[in-house]
Formats: sequence, C-alpha cells, structure tokens
Amino acid sequence: MQSDEKEIRKLIENWISASKAGDLETVLSLMTDDVVFLTPGRPPMIGKESFAAASKALSEQPFEMSAVSDIEEIQVFGDWAHMWTKLTVVVTPTKGGQTIRRAGHTLSVLKKQGGKWLLARDANMLTVAPEGE
Repeated sequence: MQSDEKEIRKLIENWISASKAGDLETVLSLMTDDVVFLTPGRPPMIGKESFAAASKALSEQPFEMSAVSDIEEIQVFGDWAHMWTKLTVVVTPTKGGQTIRRAGHTLSVLKKQGGKWLLARDANMLTVAPEGE
C-alpha cells in the first residue's frame, strides 16, 4: 500500500477516534479551513466554523457514538485524492432517548497541505438505517 493511501486511512481512523472521544479540536485539525460537507436534505455546511458550531450544538445533549468506515477506493493525484466509503454511525443518547443508526456511502475529496492529508469536501449520503443493515 502506498504511503499516501496509508496516511489517508490513518486520517479516517483518527477522525473516528476523535469523534468518539468528543475531541472536536482534533477533528477540526483533520479538515481544510474551507471544507464543504454535503448531506441529504440539508444545505451545505461550509467551513470549519460551521462544522464546529453544528458539533457544539449536538454535544449539548450527551451521547455515545460508534462508527465503522469501510474504505472501498482511494485514488491519489498529486496533492489531491478522492475516496468513497461505506459508513455506519450509531448515536445513543446517554440520558435516555432513541438510538439513531445511519448508514450509507460517502464520497470525499482530500487535499495535501503542509505535507498532511486533510478532508476538503465530503458528500455524505447516510440515511437512517434499520438495525442489522
């Protein structure tokens, strides 16, 4: 496996670990300043500040999170790369409430800045999924 692909896989591992730990600063360090997130039924989320604000709003209600990302393909073109994954995220409120399970595919564009791969664009097609899917 090439070095760039290994680094990109490590970025995803770090993203999931930091997300599970509630470590927003680490998650923010894994994206470009002008990052764009596209999700079904919502307007685009543009920039780190928007991501941070949305994350802080979610964290007002404590929860446990688990995620599995199966990377299906990574292609590297110089300082740019793209990948698509099958992603499953499970969020369980810690103070009661319904567990939410989302699953689907993502298509991500990454950019190498300062020798480090960062998430630049992400089309996240996750939808609510029944248990066991």
